[in-house]
Amino acid sequence: MHKIPGKSIFYGLVFAVLTVSAGILVSCSASKYHYQDGYYTAEAAEFDAHGWKEYVTVYVSTGQILLVEYNAFNTAGFIKSWDMDYMRVMNASDGTYPNAYTRYYGEKLLTDQGIQNIDIISGATHSYYSFLQLAEAVLENARRGDGATRTVTLNIPGQH
Repeated sequence: MHKIPGKSIFYGLVFAVLTVSAGILVSCSASKYHYQDGYYTAEAAEFDAHGWKEYVTVYVSTGQILLVEYNAFNTAGFIKSWDMDYMRVMNASDGTYPNAYTRYYGEKLLTDQGIQNIDIISGATHSYYSFLQLAEAVLENARRGDGATRTVTLNIPGQH
């Protein structure tokens, strides 16, 4: 049996090209959204009729969202999900409350690394639409690497 000169070099090059190509494909799929590392925040342009201003903050590291905070604050800086009276009233009338739905929406963004598969929670419809708009704005900033707080004029269906 005689050897073909350069055959092992050829196979070595093919293996190297395939390895590099596979690495590129894996890194592209892992960073599908191309988020820049840093903290990003988007908040509503105005306080709502109940006196709350919603916001979404994300922390991105190595191109992935590692932390999501979705909540609202009032003019005194009090956080909506800490308001026990509001929680009791809303839970009794709507079957959910800020500490529940803000965690759900935030967890879905964290798990999915995007907003395309987030389901609406009954009783938190207004917050669902606010969250989607704020999250899209914050993710746009994360893709661009723009760390400035983004102000969003919310457009809630059925509300004028």
